[in-house]
Amino acid sequence: MKRVFTLTDRAWLGSCLQYKWQKTLGNYIAVAGSDSSVKIFDRHGQRKNELNLPGRCVGMDWDKDGDILAVISDKSSSVYLWDANVNKTSQIDSGMRDQMSFILWSKAGPLLAVGTNKGNLLIYNQQTSRKIPVLGKHTKRITCGCWSSQNLLALGSEDCSVTISNQEGDTVRQTSVRSDPADVQFSVMKTDERSSPGESTVSVAVGKKTLFLFNLNDPDNPIELAFQQRYGHIISYRWYGDGYILIGFSQGYFVVISTHIREIGQELFQAHNHKDSLTSVAISSALNKAASCGDNSIKIHDLSELKEMDAIVNLEDETQGLDQLSWTDDGQLLAVSTQRGALHVFLTRLPILGHSCGTRLAYLTSLLEVTVSNRVEGEAPVAVAVEVEPNFIAVGPYHVAVGMNNRAWFYALGDSGVERLKDMEYLGTIATMCLNSEYAAALFEGKVQLHMMEGEGQQEQRQTRLFPDGDRKEHIVSHALTNDFLFYGTDSGVIVCILVEDWQMLNEYRHPVGIKKVFPDPNGTRLAFIDDKSDGFLLSPVAVNDSHVEIPSFSPTITGVLWETWPSDKGVFVSFDDDKVYTYAMHKNTIYGPRVVFVGSTKLPFSHKPLLLYNGELTCQTQSGKTSSVALSTHTFLTHTHSPGAHTYTPEELGKQLTQALMLKRFPEAWELCKVLGGPAGWAEMGRSCLIHMEVELAVRVFRMSGNVGMVMSLQGIKGIEDRRSLLAGHLAMFLNDYNLAQDLYLESSCPNTALEVTHTDTDTDGH
Repeated sequence: MKRVFTLTDRAWLGSCLQYKWQKTLGNYIAVAGSDSSVKIFDRHGQRKNELNLPGRCVGMDWDKDGDILAVISDKSSSVYLWDANVNKTSQIDSGMRDQMSFILWSKAGPLLAVGTNKGNLLIYNQQTSRKIPVLGKHTKRITCGCWSSQNLLALGSEDCSVTISNQEGDTVRQTSVRSDPADVQFSVMKTDERSSPGESTVSVAVGKKTLFLFNLNDPDNPIELAFQQRYGHIISYRWYGDGYILIGFSQGYFVVISTHIREIGQELFQAHNHKDSLTSVAISSALNKAASCGDNSIKIHDLSELKEMDAIVNLEDETQGLDQLSWTDDGQLLAVSTQRGALHVFLTRLPILGHSCGTRLAYLTSLLEVTVSNRVEGEAPVAVAVEVEPNFIAVGPYHVAVGMNNRAWFYALGDSGVERLKDMEYLGTIATMCLNSEYAAALFEGKVQLHMMEGEGQQEQRQTRLFPDGDRKEHIVSHALTNDFLFYGTDSGVIVCILVEDWQMLNEYRHPVGIKKVFPDPNGTRLAFIDDKSDGFLLSPVAVNDSHVEIPSFSPTITGVLWETWPSDKGVFVSFDDDKVYTYAMHKNTIYGPRVVFVGSTKLPFSHKPLLLYNGELTCQTQSGKTSSVALSTHTFLTHTHSPGAHTYTPEELGKQLTQALMLKRFPEAWELCKVLGGPAGWAEMGRSCLIHMEVELAVRVFRMSGNVGMVMSLQGIKGIEDRRSLLAGHLAMFLNDYNLAQDLYLESSCPNTALEVTHTDTDTDGH
């Protein structure tokens, strides 16, 4: 976890802070200390505004959409409202004559509840400005409360009672507890009977010792759960998942119990997370993670595997200890306040934003930082500080661009460092962007704008061009840029290839259904695309003959394609979804004609986004803002041929590696594997593969190694044939005993009469 910023203020020193993240968006955090103010900061730690109060802040809360922050003070009967959209503060008079003690917005509507020291209640409707005062709701101070998603309001008071009211303020249920209630929450408790819709269970910590569960549909049978004395008292608790409760105890214990009726109160997990004390627990449903803090450390667990400690953060300088933990709704940021009056904010999840060009990567490493790296070329990573939290990143050979909405910022990557070039506004919200060495291509609202990134002095006409141009009424849904070509696909099924040099259309291909995404190889000579039926195809977009090949075993969940960037492996590519990577090889010259073969699949670790494929190794981006390598299971032969003595493989494993190497046309590696296998079977398999790929010279060497003299002589007899596509392929099909194919090929060849001579031959690839 990366610390994003730390907030300190002289007025906060030595006091515990109150703070609240803006709901939903998490763009702001409001913080109050022991002084008479609430300071509002953005998610990068920059101060946005300050609310000056007549006294100390005693409570604050954001409305459900994060639009309005409501604040109450100990020396005023007014409620202070700060509107995040217009950065303005207003006040409403509560009409209460005693000091306010509690404030909470509804999670289902524009209702604000305010409680007082004498037990009175105000319900305020922000939309209609209607105020409902309820005098004597409790007889003593209202200390805690919670709204249900059905707009019921549960309140706890120092009069040792809990009330449940409707949105008009009428009490619908009331129960007494044996000590002061704290931390009232609504939830759904799992019972054997079909549970009623909605949150029907109210939970409350009583006297910091027991957990009291009160079912609104069964008010006469509350459940009270007590815990081991050695745990200390209850600090805080959180409901999560399917009726589970996580409880933090003062002596450092972190305990999970179930409310399923058959195992009610049963401990499912217990850890002594903090040696001396625990001060807070928090849960992020977006991340499916739980956190606890105590002493001077934060510990994070994965809720699906509680025994696994996800992260530990030690704050060595916080000698007085930590205080409260809170996550933003999206799980991206985790705040922790400290006993000395500081607030630290950590990045716990980053949007997975990244892009590659050749072997260069650019990916988000912090909210305002993009890292550009090229590990293959041995270049040191470069961190680029960017102006905005981007929602897209594009990288080219010499540039990186980031942007959001309709604006993009361009940076040049030079030997002397990173230089900001310019920012540009476009005519619509940018969906994606691609760069090559000179140009940027931005896709927005069905159009692609192609423009130069540098060289402002040139003619305006040469600077920019919009596609589709002229009378073409196409709606572009995907685009890609190589150094020579711009490709785009439309919702009507057209794929267009534009020559960047003169901005002229070179070719177009018409597909029966709409195009979803296009993925050219680095040279632009091959292009994979996904159509609206989620089928995958391979196209030679520069060729005029519109020949396309369907990609076999293409999963409908595929979201992207990456081409192999290792120079010797030009026809290899992978497709991927959230769980798996699928390896394919394009075989251009075979006796069967051009074809795509499915080589195999590799499991992807959780939340890994593939960015780059280089020699069978996938570089993926993770939520932590780092990259991680995944070795493809289709390339296990590399571990044998490139790492001598690393591992001893069984003959079966070596046989599988040989098959993989041959499917990927990795003949040098296949040769080495045949030598290790030793027997004739490996050489025979490689020989067959050489015949299929029309590699006659290599086939001669292979069959010589296996001792198949008849095949060697047959192959030497056809070496000089120039008509490779038909006549040579026909002979090779004959040698593979595929007589029907041989006959068809002969008939297409320059010597069609050879078809008449097709007879069964005794020479076969196994040397019999």
